Amino acid sequence: MNDVNRAAAAVATVKLLIDGEFVESRSSHWREVVNPATQVVLARVPMATAEEVDAAVAAGKRAFASWRKTPIGARARIFLKYQQLIREHMGELAALLTAEQGKTLADAEGDVFRGLEVVEHAAAIGNLQLGELANNVAGGVDTYTLLQPLGVCAGITPFNFPAMIPLWMFPMAIATGNTFVLKPSEQDPLVTMRLVELALQAGIPRGVLNVVHGGEDVVNAICDHADIKAVSFVGSTRVGTHVYQRAALAGKRVQCMMGAKNHAVVLPDANKEQTLNALAGAAFGAAGQRCMAASTAVLVGAAREWIGDLVAKAKTLKVSGGTEPATDVGPLISCAARERVESLIAAGVEQGATLELDGRRPVVPGYEQGNFVAPTIFSGVKPGMRIYDEEIFGPVLILLAAETLDEAIALVNANPNGNGTALFTQSGAAARRFQEDIDVGQVGINVPIPVPVPLFSFSGSRASKLGDLGPYGKQAVTFYTQTKTVTARWFDDAAPSLGVNTTISLK
Repeated sequence: MNDVNRAAAAVATVKLLIDGEFVESRSSHWREVVNPATQVVLARVPMATAEEVDAAVAAGKRAFASWRKTPIGARARIFLKYQQLIREHMGELAALLTAEQGKTLADAEGDVFRGLEVVEHAAAIGNLQLGELANNVAGGVDTYTLLQPLGVCAGITPFNFPAMIPLWMFPMAIATGNTFVLKPSEQDPLVTMRLVELALQAGIPRGVLNVVHGGEDVVNAICDHADIKAVSFVGSTRVGTHVYQRAALAGKRVQCMMGAKNHAVVLPDANKEQTLNALAGAAFGAAGQRCMAASTAVLVGAAREWIGDLVAKAKTLKVSGGTEPATDVGPLISCAARERVESLIAAGVEQGATLELDGRRPVVPGYEQGNFVAPTIFSGVKPGMRIYDEEIFGPVLILLAAETLDEAIALVNANPNGNGTALFTQSGAAARRFQEDIDVGQVGINVPIPVPVPLFSFSGSRASKLGDLGPYGKQAVTFYTQTKTVTARWFDDAAPSLGVNTTISLK
């Protein structure tokens, strides 16, 4: 065995989960999971075969027959146990996430915690999966609804939140009585698989949760499979549009959360220091790899004078490996991602935007091979420039100018995306007008990343979302259940005959 083969053999392989067993894939196609700060290979992940996808779905279909009959309290208690296990393993999960994805340890814990909130919500399923009853709608007739599970559901998750977004999906689907096939991102599946192990430890029965890995072929197999009833997706607009069209054509329920261009509108009366802190954190945190990143700021009126202060604030952020103390900005997920961000920065310069702060090729001691881009700021940006029209998905903040709040609102509403937006102001009147007139699904008032807690639902809109329902909260219960309406009348032996009724009415 040569040195290359020995090195490959020494790297762990990521398993599939099929029918309660972690199994080695028989695939001939594998890719490496790489630490983005060091380029060290952490594991090899398989591109599952068509037969393995079929086996995972078949396991879910078999398990559904009994799981759908499991009492709702028994389902809830599994998720009570699951949230406890996640809390106990928070440090381990964050370390895994940082190693494969690059986030700082603090941000990795936040990733896990925001998913944990949905697990806690799933534990309250007894209060969420309630039908309705109307008593005596006609003579002795009652009508009521049942919220029943669909069957086998599937989730396709992205690289940027490998803990939170899987936890958005399978807990709510399983708590409502469905079984689930999860396809994590092939770029960073390790923390997802550890969460899956803990889910089984919490008591999820065999076949109720299954995991396959892969790329386009596996995604298409999920979209096409006749036994999968619903698909949830979070990722790029290009892939999300494909998934929605293909899965919907196959007759499935589909929800796709996709790309964004989130604008933060800054009025000159805003608290300056708090606003600068919020913009820097929301633009550059997670190296800008958030679909809810505040990547675009619209400076209104005198707030345009804050550019120098914003640049100074960005320069204070530490760029390093995610495990280093006090790190603010870690690496991008891959060399290809870094090259794409750098090319967009170059395009911004070529198209006439002013490069206020250039973060290309920073020197990061000890991490010379890392995929780093430091905080970057452009001013003088206008619609039509690539850095405005495209989602950069890196630590790049672009600044636009507006004379008035009305002009800023019109600018935001003209953008096709509708994931999130924020207004920074101390004026209640301005805030109320903004939240009423802005055509964006999630609005923050002095909150830069307005992702709601699971008591509500993620509510992106327009080009950022396909499908009517969000991936967690009350909308997820609706998405993962079928409403069945029952109209019932019972007679006792002494009741007089009502005779034959040939009309459509109830008597």
